[in-house]
Amino acid sequence: MSTNYSARSFIAATIALLVIFGASATPIPLYEVYHQTKGVSYESLSITAVVYFIGAVTALLFFGRISNHLGRKITTLLAFGLAAAAMLLFLTVESAFPLILGRFLLGLACGLASSSITAYVVDTAHPDKQWLASAIVSNSPLVGLTIGALASGLFVEYGPYQLMLCYLVMLGVIAVSAALILSGHETVDSQKGLIKSLKPRFTLSNPSAYPVAAITFVATWALGGFFQAYGPSIAAEQLHEKSTFIGSIVFASYLFPGAIGGLLSGKLTPHQSQKIGMIIFTLSLAGLVFALQQKNLIEFLIASALAGTAQGAVLTGSIRSMLHNAQIKERAGVLSIVYATCYTGAAIPSYIAGQLSNSLSLLQLLYCYLGLAIFACAFTLFYPSHERTVAPAHMTKSLYNE
Repeated sequence: MSTNYSARSFIAATIALLVIFGASATPIPLYEVYHQTKGVSYESLSITAVVYFIGAVTALLFFGRISNHLGRKITTLLAFGLAAAAMLLFLTVESAFPLILGRFLLGLACGLASSSITAYVVDTAHPDKQWLASAIVSNSPLVGLTIGALASGLFVEYGPYQLMLCYLVMLGVIAVSAALILSGHETVDSQKGLIKSLKPRFTLSNPSAYPVAAITFVATWALGGFFQAYGPSIAAEQLHEKSTFIGSIVFASYLFPGAIGGLLSGKLTPHQSQKIGMIIFTLSLAGLVFALQQKNLIEFLIASALAGTAQGAVLTGSIRSMLHNAQIKERAGVLSIVYATCYTGAAIPSYIAGQLSNSLSLLQLLYCYLGLAIFACAFTLFYPSHERTVAPAHMTKSLYNE
């Protein structure tokens, strides 16, 4: 058994991953409120998504390997500090600027989490349950975003201090999670070379897996970016639901089912998860377009949940294929390139969508995302599959161990 295995540290790292991404979703249910009461335009809302992804990519490019030198725990605490600073900024929102700057800080925090905290999860996982670590790494960001959005939506809809309570609560949650991290054990010995580690360098332990993994990351995360920027607006303008909490549910309906898809993919090979998942994802996205045309909330939520489940399976399969044979010192670098691809793939379509939002409706924008999904699905199905075979998770006891 790996000497790094620790149930307490594994749980603390998993909670930390959930909290960081939960914090990143906290302001999203308020977007429509900011639009109506603070004059924040839809273009500015799309910019909040873009700068979030830019912050995440920046962290992955320059700080993706610092946990190999500072340690997983210290880097996790740095991510918490950035998230806390963002919450304080959101308490002052009177225009788009604090919102945009706060989202950039959250992007930095999530970028650190996407390499360092995810590596901490894999480090401390039980060697016989590495499929669980992969599912957590793949889907904790989605689950965290869901919990953060729903909790925030509830506070905004039913609690006092509509523009403050959710941020104050999140500051408390961050403090508790930081205490849990401090109680865990470190899995990486501090070493020299911190400055050199700031030079962008990614690790590909299984290069042949990257082309298909990359296209699946782009297609699925691009749709996630669409929901981040416009989820509450879809509820208010397209589905005629003015409730802030309903807007949170619309946003979360795509993200939370990803955890289910990740777990369901455990008995499939990565290649199978990618192919089957992308087919279901593309068909579900077509269902989203149809539901939005009909302005039917229930149909939209069902199609969104199916798309989310499919993308969870795709992400888990793709990350498993990327981490295959990765050594402990390579994991942060591999996960950095995974999430750098994800965030870049979400940022570029989000920016384009923001520019097009002045001339296209949200429904018309969704057609563009459907076109991207169709291309990604075709690429996944027909790309040569040699050298991409990894055993199903339940047949592999130590998939990511040295």
